[in-house]
Amino acid sequence: MKRLIPLLCLLFGLTSQAQNIPQIEQFTLTNGMTVIVKPDRRAPTAVHMLWLRVGAMDEVDGTTGVAHVLEHMMFKGTKTLKPGEFSRRVAALGGRENAFTSQDYTGYYQQIPSDRLADVMQLEADRFANNQWSDEEFRKELEVVKEERRMRTEDNPRAQLYEALNAMAFMAAPYRRPVVGWMSDLDAMTPADARAFYQRWYVPANAVVVVAGDVDVAQVRALAEKYYGAIPARAVPERKPRTEPIQAGLRQVDFKAPAEQAYVTLAFKVPGLTSLDQPQPTDRDALALTVLSAVLDGYRGARLDRALTQGPDRVADSAGASNGLMGRGPQLFTLDGVPARGKTAEQVAAALRVQVARIAREGVSEAELNRVKTQWVASEVYKLDSVFSQARELGSNWVQGLPLDASERLIALLREVSARQVQDVAARYFGDDQLTVAILRPQPQNSPREPRKPATGTRH
Repeated sequence: MKRLIPLLCLLFGLTSQAQNIPQIEQFTLTNGMTVIVKPDRRAPTAVHMLWLRVGAMDEVDGTTGVAHVLEHMMFKGTKTLKPGEFSRRVAALGGRENAFTSQDYTGYYQQIPSDRLADVMQLEADRFANNQWSDEEFRKELEVVKEERRMRTEDNPRAQLYEALNAMAFMAAPYRRPVVGWMSDLDAMTPADARAFYQRWYVPANAVVVVAGDVDVAQVRALAEKYYGAIPARAVPERKPRTEPIQAGLRQVDFKAPAEQAYVTLAFKVPGLTSLDQPQPTDRDALALTVLSAVLDGYRGARLDRALTQGPDRVADSAGASNGLMGRGPQLFTLDGVPARGKTAEQVAAALRVQVARIAREGVSEAELNRVKTQWVASEVYKLDSVFSQARELGSNWVQGLPLDASERLIALLREVSARQVQDVAARYFGDDQLTVAILRPQPQNSPREPRKPATGTRH
């Protein structure tokens, strides 16, 4: 019942004040750092996150992977902490911590008893301002990252396929490079590369602190001013535009790797969501494309499942669809599938496109539309059950330049998506000139080998 009440409130447009939910507050410290606080007093815990608007897309050729390598090095000491001591202190407080790097951002978090918030804020502010480590420590951790690449990419045919796909789909946009970096760049990376990236991007005005849980806003403000506010202000480096050229023809990648089954991915260039304040036509297209992906693959028995994986004439063991709704760079709508026995990747690719063409020709039913909208609303509301999810959403929204009430605005815009809009985007965004095809061609295993063991120190 507790879950049902907020869901009904959102479905029928009730406000957060009507539910007596504490309001989110945002303020800026004198050095330019943003702080967002969301009280949630259901349990005596808190989540503390530090997000930076910098990721793999901000790297330059020759140093790919440095954002991720630096994330690892942030656990290797400060002027007053030895390597690994940060994690040991958080554990001693009864908390857990980790970090993550993507194309768009880098994030660090701790989940702790709420009465230990001051301790982790002091620790995080210290390493944000005073991260330092020896060259030898860097060389050891770099080997951990290389092994991470081997495990997650080089030993994974589909991961290799997606690397090749992104490198082919994007020419100028930085999304063409992998987050973990090319191995040749990791081999050549120096301690100076990581230190320069840290000095350039880890500045207060490029960061947000998010605190959610059993906390008081005034208390968080005082702690933020005490620990983060003392960090000197520096200018955020200018970001030069790297506009992706308009694609003018189908692109295809055939990737051969040891694998048991073939696999095909179709990636179409589509617009992403850029504004919630004054949505432009392309913003509404991005939302309609997200609804389209859910109609195709948003629930058990959705269109792709019924048409491609069921019945005596099935062509695929699995099929899926997804849309890149938001990001700092250009977005892709992907269709993918694994051929059934006796079927080819080309047959699966053709069947996937037939389903999109069918929607472009015949449209979708109101029942389908309402079902996927309701599911999305429910998934957004269920995030409120997790304090960690609440904090992560606020940090992600800040990185994308979205307002504090982005989720509520997204739901409102979702309700406005019509069947006609879904049919329209299905007809406009799925031509060959927007398409990159990637096919995994299975090759026989050369020889059996022992599976890799996780590298010591792997963080995530």
